[in-house]
Amino acid sequence: MASTVREDEVTSEDELFDQSEVAADYIEGLLDIIDLDGDIDELVVGDRPQVEVVGDGLGDLIGPKGATLEALQELSRLAIYRKTGEHSRLMVDIGGFRAKRRDKLSGVARRTVEKVLDTGRPVKLEPMSAFERKAVHDVINATDGVESESEGAEPRRRVVVRPA
Repeated sequence: MASTVREDEVTSEDELFDQSEVAADYIEGLLDIIDLDGDIDELVVGDRPQVEVVGDGLGDLIGPKGATLEALQELSRLAIYRKTGEHSRLMVDIGGFRAKRRDKLSGVARRTVEKVLDTGRPVKLEPMSAFERKAVHDVINATDGVESESEGAEPRRRVVVRPA
């Protein structure tokens, strides 16, 4: 009798680390194919597997506004699914791009809050990836007097900030 895993079951830290190892192997193979050097760290941060790649000359793996990084993350998630049969919430970062982008988006969110509070009118931000939208929502949700929601369909999904 085959066992089934319920969607609401928590994945163990060992399983999450196994997912990060699968993704790291996949990314390492890709780096070999395109002849790039990078150090790869596999970790578990909170309840998510994570792979961080650091090294020189990796900017092309990030791409414009992180588009290539997002694609690499999705391919790595597919590699995990193919190997384990489980969907993963893997996060891939290259050269600390995500932390830098999160800081920049926090500034955008704070300026947007000021504008919404000053004018009393909603503001629609530019389309963003899911990672970017979450960074903005986190700032908005921690601020009194405003609220946010995502609208639209990928890849044009955006955050709208309005008075609460």
